[in-house]
Amino acid sequence: MSGLGWGLGWGLARRSAARCATAIVALLLVAAPLPVAASVVSEWNKVALAEVRVARLGPPIVARALAIAHTCMYDAWAAYSRRAAGTMFGTGLRRPESERTDANQAEAVSFAAYRCLLNLFPAGAARLRAAMAGFGYDAANESMDLATPAGIGNVVARAVIADRRNDGANQYGDLAPGAYSDYTGYVPRNRPLPFCTPLIVKCAPQIVDDPIHWQPLVSDTGSTQRYIGPHWGLVRPFALKSAAQFDDMPWLAPPPDIQNGGPFDYERNVIELLRFSRDLDPEGKLIVEYWADGPDSELPPGHWALFAQFVSQRDRHSIGRDARMFFALHNASFDAGIVAWHLKRKYDGVRPITAVRYLKNGQRVLAWGGPGRPIEEIAGEKWTPYNPGSNLSPAFPGYISGHSTFSRASATVLRLFTGSDYFGFSTLIPPNFGRVEPGIPAVPTIIRFRSFSDAAREAGQSRLIGGIHFADDNLVGQRTGRVIGRQALAKAQRYFDGYRDPPRAAAFDADEAPDDDED
Repeated sequence: MSGLGWGLGWGLARRSAARCATAIVALLLVAAPLPVAASVVSEWNKVALAEVRVARLGPPIVARALAIAHTCMYDAWAAYSRRAAGTMFGTGLRRPESERTDANQAEAVSFAAYRCLLNLFPAGAARLRAAMAGFGYDAANESMDLATPAGIGNVVARAVIADRRNDGANQYGDLAPGAYSDYTGYVPRNRPLPFCTPLIVKCAPQIVDDPIHWQPLVSDTGSTQRYIGPHWGLVRPFALKSAAQFDDMPWLAPPPDIQNGGPFDYERNVIELLRFSRDLDPEGKLIVEYWADGPDSELPPGHWALFAQFVSQRDRHSIGRDARMFFALHNASFDAGIVAWHLKRKYDGVRPITAVRYLKNGQRVLAWGGPGRPIEEIAGEKWTPYNPGSNLSPAFPGYISGHSTFSRASATVLRLFTGSDYFGFSTLIPPNFGRVEPGIPAVPTIIRFRSFSDAAREAGQSRLIGGIHFADDNLVGQRTGRVIGRQALAKAQRYFDGYRDPPRAAAFDADEAPDDDED
């Protein structure tokens, strides 16, 4: 939120807006569907995302669930690989060459996926049983016979589930009551901010006790936010030494305003956010809506899982190639969530809604006037982000951006795994797709991304355009995500190459930390 990203972030946003004229175009034609059938791994990814949408868990919790599910699938497939090692048993479950058929791989993967997803989403038991039946398998088969694919799948799932039971996520409510609940005693430094928008004539007094730290919001229904995952930095990662391993890297240095409340940086970032709000147009609104991933969606980790499904069909992946790609992708996303949430807790960074209202209280500002309103002068203390859902900002601190960290880590894995940054993705957005106000978009609109890097860049920019994050939240998230993606894929590759116990963290040279435009 400091001068580190000010100007750069704004320039990128201006370029992003210019790209919208070509990247987001109203067309009558729909992109041709991919002709290749999805692999069983990709199909189970769809099943997992369906459960994610129903469960409505927080972003880092979703990332963990998808990583566990795909670790189960990868380990089941590895038993039928000529070279790969599983994460739990190494090469100890290796089946003879005569059994390495697609049918056996699909069955082992399916039982592993089913058992893991049943553990992660017990409320979805009926849906998961139906999915197994749809694949042609009997969900009641609990065999542990390693001479059978079902036995392989059940055994690896049990091992992965047991390995993750006490990883610090508090999935079972053992450390504090309630699944995934906080056991660290986090208390916000600010009292809740009453709900207010420019459309409300008289709002309750909005008191900011500490303007550089996160403030929980009261929603339009009267519920008060609770920090999602304040303990998440304590969760055992996949490829990291620890959640804090990058804390001393110069490229991850916290912005001055988060450290000591430097007034110049604080005001400069508020001015920048007001520029985004002043320039908000239908194209920008669609970018925000597309990337919002709020309630009833798969959230950023799942959004990139959808992209991976596209890559799988685009490149005609086998079961084994998908097992490897989704395993690396989701474990990178898992680590990204751990680091991002560690930094969110460490710095407890303020969100723009608090900063703008605090600094512009009693002043008139030119900004978006709220749902259905144009850009107009409004009271500074009523300034509102363009954000779908009942809450005007997410239920956790700003620094660093989860969207940016998840997206860049995922984009990095897909770029390195496929050997190219080329993406070639397009999707049709129907009229009135937006949830904030009608007419976003006004006509059927195709969104396209030429490269994985373009998609990650726009994911981060969407949070600035919407007024959810400051520039440094995005910039540092992008830089951090890139390193996490490289590190996760490096560790995954050692499993692919048959090493049983790769080091927990790949070597990393701080001098090689990339800048934001490396891709």
